[in-house]
Amino acid sequence: MPIHIVRLGAPRQPEEGLRLGTVRRPPRGVPKAEFASRDFYDVWQPLLSPSAELVHEAKAAEDEKAWHAFKRKFKAEMNHPAPSQLLDLLAALSHHTSLAVGCYCEDEAHCHRSVLRELLVARGAKVI
Repeated sequence: MPIHIVRLGAPRQPEEGLRLGTVRRPPRGVPKAEFASRDFYDVWQPLLSPSAELVHEAKAAEDEKAWHAFKRKFKAEMNHPAPSQLLDLLAALSHHTSLAVGCYCEDEAHCHRSVLRELLVARGAKVI
C-alpha cells in the first residue's frame, strides 16, 4: 500500500489509490467535476506545491546548479509546520493505504514531485 509518484493527467495505474494534486493551480479548462475522471486528481493539496516564486525558479532552471538551488529552497518551504505535518501524515498513511502524489510536469527528474519523493522516503514512507 505505497505512495505512487505520478504525472497528473496520465492514466491511473492499478492499485494507485487516491490521487493527490500537489500543484499550485487546478488544470485549466477542465471543469472541477471532471478533475478525477480525467485522471488529474481526487483531492487538491497545494500545500505540497512550491510557492509561485519557486515554480517560476524551477521552470527557469537551465543547469544542475540552478536545479539544486530550487531543491534547497523547496525543501525549506516543506519544513514549515503545515506542509511538514502533511508529509508526516502521508508517510504514515503509506503503510495502511495506497495513495498517489502528482504534478503536471513531464520529467519527474526536474519536477518538485522528485523532491516530494525524497522527503517522503526520509520520513519512512513506502514509495514506488
